[in-house]
Amino acid sequence: MGAPRVIKLLVISDIICPWCYIGQREMERAVEMCRDLPIDVEIEYRPYRIYPSLKDGQFMEKRPWYEERFGKDKTQEMERVALQRADELGLNIKYMDGIITQTTLAHRMLLKAWQLGGQASQQAFLTVLFKGYFENLANIGDTEVLADMAVDAKLMTKEEAVSFLESTECLDEVERMMNEARKKGVNGVPFVVIDGKWAVSGGQTAEVYAQILKKLANSEPTTPRPTHAAPPAASVPLKA
Repeated sequence: MGAPRVIKLLVISDIICPWCYIGQREMERAVEMCRDLPIDVEIEYRPYRIYPSLKDGQFMEKRPWYEERFGKDKTQEMERVALQRADELGLNIKYMDGIITQTTLAHRMLLKAWQLGGQASQQAFLTVLFKGYFENLANIGDTEVLADMAVDAKLMTKEEAVSFLESTECLDEVERMMNEARKKGVNGVPFVVIDGKWAVSGGQTAEVYAQILKKLANSEPTTPRPTHAAPPAASVPLKA
């Protein structure tokens, strides 16, 4: 038997997006469902700002901000749908509680986590981020809070984390990655790029991801033909 096929998933996401938290859990379930297949799944998270108008260092109460932006009725419906899906996955998220803030600092630390320890370190820190923001209502735009999270994820000491966050390290790379995503047509997250060729958008279930992984495990790598449209749950070729 040959070496397992490596399947690379690039997940473009933002920490303040509940569907990205839900998507992380669904992807974990999918990988577990496929653990007996002859594949190794490598997952790397890339940055995105779902609300680019938010300024770094700007903090606002979440529910009033959403209601002003989307209206009360739509905000309530957004919350209902997300909470129902999260509850099915055992995630105790508080969607409209706490504050909303820009995520540049957190994305820089996520990229640093990848540089320091690859998938394992990045996933560990991302899990702490999501849980802190959606369950513990942490201010993930605050340097001290993020530094404590880095310690919790065993990424670095608090002093090292504060020093990193107060620098500009990884800032240019994060900005470049976000610009590249938008240039490729990404206008919502989560957005998952598979082996640099295929993409799946939206809050898909573990079953959808597992189906794709199973197909890839049983097929030779191919170059997809261009397509003009596809249903939301289907994988589609990624435009250059």
